[in-house]
Amino acid sequence: MVMPIILQKDRKIISAVKCLDPPFELPQELNITSLVSTKKISNLSKFPQFSLNPAPDTSRDLKEWGIFLNFLHKYDKVAIINFQKYKFFILPPSIASESSPVNVAYEIDNTCSVDTHPRDYESVECGGPNTAKDLKFPPRAEDHVNLFTAETCNEFQSRLPVKNFIRVDPSYLKTLGQVHSGWIFGGIAELVDNSRDAKATKMDIFVDLINLKKSGKDVPMLSVIDDGNGMNHAEVMKMVSFGHKQSDKDDKDHIGKFGVGFKTGAMRLGRDVLVLTQTTNSRSLAFLSQSLNEGKDNIEIPIVSYCRHGQRMEVDLSMQSEALAKYNLKAIKEFSPFNKYLIGEKAALFGGGTGTQIYIWNLDEWGSKYCLEWHDGLKGGSSFHQGDILISSKRIRSRPGQISQKVPLDYSLRAYLEVIFLVPRMKISVQGTLVKSRPLGNFLTQIVIETDNILGRPVELILGFSQLEWEQANCGMFLYWHGRLIEAYKRVGGMIHNADVGRGVIGVVNVTNLMDEQDGRVWVHNNKQGFQDSQPYACLEQWLGRKADKYWDDNFDSLTLDKQNCVFKPDHEWVQCDKCRKWRILPSDFDSRKLPVQWFCYMDPFKGQCADAEQKMEPGIVNVSTKRSGYDCLLKDSDNEKMEVVTTSATGSDEKLLNTEDVKFPALKRLKRGLKTMISTRHNHFF
Repeated sequence: MVMPIILQKDRKIISAVKCLDPPFELPQELNITSLVSTKKISNLSKFPQFSLNPAPDTSRDLKEWGIFLNFLHKYDKVAIINFQKYKFFILPPSIASESSPVNVAYEIDNTCSVDTHPRDYESVECGGPNTAKDLKFPPRAEDHVNLFTAETCNEFQSRLPVKNFIRVDPSYLKTLGQVHSGWIFGGIAELVDNSRDAKATKMDIFVDLINLKKSGKDVPMLSVIDDGNGMNHAEVMKMVSFGHKQSDKDDKDHIGKFGVGFKTGAMRLGRDVLVLTQTTNSRSLAFLSQSLNEGKDNIEIPIVSYCRHGQRMEVDLSMQSEALAKYNLKAIKEFSPFNKYLIGEKAALFGGGTGTQIYIWNLDEWGSKYCLEWHDGLKGGSSFHQGDILISSKRIRSRPGQISQKVPLDYSLRAYLEVIFLVPRMKISVQGTLVKSRPLGNFLTQIVIETDNILGRPVELILGFSQLEWEQANCGMFLYWHGRLIEAYKRVGGMIHNADVGRGVIGVVNVTNLMDEQDGRVWVHNNKQGFQDSQPYACLEQWLGRKADKYWDDNFDSLTLDKQNCVFKPDHEWVQCDKCRKWRILPSDFDSRKLPVQWFCYMDPFKGQCADAEQKMEPGIVNVSTKRSGYDCLLKDSDNEKMEVVTTSATGSDEKLLNTEDVKFPALKRLKRGLKTMISTRHNHFF
């Protein structure tokens, strides 16, 4: 029995047709992509041909077939159809009637895949991710004979016009994951970037257990869920494609640039990932899986798209046929822990809104464990009992000049997400507890703002002192690009050569203007964890070194205090509105412990409106607290005192210096010997 084929133009059915002598298995749908003059296509007569006969189901189809042939005949046009590695040319008939057949010429690309995996008889080799126009319907089991072998492929190609063509081996998925091989949080950052670009206001990241049907075991699954704009079918295709054309639009708030972030991030975290995304009018499922593609010669990415009809989501037949949707959904169910009930449960999380959900399992392993550790937070617990996701090795990233082994940002996802954005707007939760995001520049003391031009481009640097970083023997520059942290604790100037020089000094700089070229080129690595060796970057390093050294000499070599166990407190306390996400400065006499869990601009002490402009930080005075408490320096009023800051005169007179012999500062073990003598000197390098 010859199965009918649906001929379409712009996804509108022309008529059903059939081929009595197909040279190979034809798809159940042929979609005409363009109509061109026969004069524009050379050597059509040299192409192999087969014929299509009308097989109308209704009088309407019969009429449309006649109109279609009459158009080709009258205007001497050729209808072009692209399918996998084939290109079909429906030739204009010599006589146009409602019962006339047509001849179809075709050419084939010069690469044929050989597929020998048992399951592959049910799947289809594709030149890329499956779109509606280039995906083939699954062949029946009895049609195995239609699959090419290497020998017949070569024979067939020898008599056909060919063009260049490449394929993507499934091993490439593993290669993609190596982009973030040095630091697994770089993979999570890629997913966070996508959520920010999608204008998400809320994001949840957590690991929990899920049961795998094939093994019957409970395995950890990383979930990344946001309430952003979501993606339609075309945007999902763009996301799973291996790179895409870069936008010419210069958007300083947009992070995505290279078109590989999702793939490199997801494949670093685990072997399999399912994406569920919803817009106002559509919903899509995409499955990027190493498990599914084992043994294949080409990567298969099942995608199922739905469109809204009233209150229901139904298969979008303009993007794929119902049979293709069923096939892709079956593949997802077979190779993932998701069945139709679990998919429905996850889709219900959207409610009537939009967003994207990413689920990753078969997580990367670290010996007998996983590369990631996760701990749930305790409800009502202190900051020490907040949920977190940690890197199992807890290794500190290598940085020139660094000796500190206390860098939580390197192995704690919560610590990293606190400072990942220059100006945090999105609420991020890790393991069920909210991350206390902070604009790093707002949480420093003794602030100095430096502005300059490097290679004719404006740069602004915020320099300040952090008590917590001093205690952990850290210092350095935080470099942000398009509002996202690229490098942290970058030592410059004297910091590189002396562990005590610059201790506690933090710099914050937005390098977007400097690292973006007008021709669209950027000097950022595609993993967004470093900068390329370039003239702008080299000039930036030199400039930062000079400014950091000057700041250290001007502000801390001559700073002395007259109390024991004193700490620096940030120049200002800040609070973020839970509606507009703008940051507001708290009055110096306000106790931030009185703030409610959810705070809005109309509340005390701001008593303003969300429309009010966001306040900007200005350099302040040095505030000193008598007890050490990290970043949360607000203590009871009775425990807080402002300490007098005394600097030496330009002539070097000692008359204005306070006695600092009894000042005691916590020190690293290697510095304890001779510490008292060091502190008693005029140039105290601890500050």
